[in-house]
Order: sequence, then C-alpha cells, then structure tokens
Amino acid sequence: MVWTIVVVVLLLLAAVLAFAATRPGAFTIQRSASINAPPERIFALIEDFHSWALWSPYEKLDPAMTRTFSGAPSGVGALYAWSSAGKAGAGRMQIIEATAPSKVAIKLDFSKPFEAHNTAEFTLARRGAATDVTWAMRGVSPFMFKVMGLFINMDNMIGKDFAAGLAQLKQVAEQ
Repeated sequence: MVWTIVVVVLLLLAAVLAFAATRPGAFTIQRSASINAPPERIFALIEDFHSWALWSPYEKLDPAMTRTFSGAPSGVGALYAWSSAGKAGAGRMQIIEATAPSKVAIKLDFSKPFEAHNTAEFTLARRGAATDVTWAMRGVSPFMFKVMGLFINMDNMIGKDFAAGLAQLKQVAEQ
C-alpha cells in the first residue's frame, strides 16, 4: 500500500513538472491607464528615478529600504538600486531608452528574493487632452518560474501593483 502511494505521488509530481515544461518560455505583464495630463509631464515623472517615490507602489513596501541613485540624473544611463530586508528585496534598474515624451525602457535586475532579469517599458500616447500610459514588463520564464506559475498567478499579482502605480501616477500628474 505504501509503495502504491509513493508511486502515485511520484507520477503526480512528474505530471506537474512535465506540464510546467510546456508553459511559455517568456512572459509579458502590462496594465494601462488614461491620465488627464500631457505626455511631457508624465514622461518627466517616469524618466527621473528620484520622482518614483511620488507614485511607485514598490517605494512603499519597506520604509527602511536603502536607495542609491547613480549615473545620469535622469533619462538614459540613470541608475537606481535598492536593498531591503523586507518585501522589496534587492535589485537595480537602469534606463536604457528614453524617447521623449513617448517611451522609457528600463533594464530591471532583481537579486533578492530571487534572481531575475527583465525589461520594463512605459509607453505614452497622446489622446486628445489625455495620455494613454502603458506599464509593461517582459522577461524569460526559467523552469522554476514556470512551476511557480502553475500555483501563483504572476499576471494578477504584479498587474495589481502596476495598476496601483498607474493610479498614483495619474493622481500626481493630474495635480
């Protein structure tokens, strides 16, 4: 009887791992919002990491988080690193593209709680008096992320943060 249970458990585990292997090798998470402000005003809040404290939901995860700004003051070459003993983990961001006032691309490297290398991108498109802003993150899905994705909906989890950040960006930009 014990061997039957062990075999069934191993078969279930093998099935889960095999199914995870069939999952896509890349991911994209994105959310959009319409902001009643010109793209130039919004772009300035995104391309300057010093302004992220005004709107980014990740800035509020750990009040004791250490932040380091280096490189260019804003735009291409601006660097922002953070380290937290709490939920924020550790990592760094570098602006790799800044096309005013329509696009900011960021190389995003996490070192804690796990290592990951992604690209974040903000696109801004004027629509009358408003600006449509999209916050997206793209990256590869290593095997362990594929397994985690079977049990945790990363799109909902991270997308919720993006939506909150865009809502706060809207509030700041519309003031």
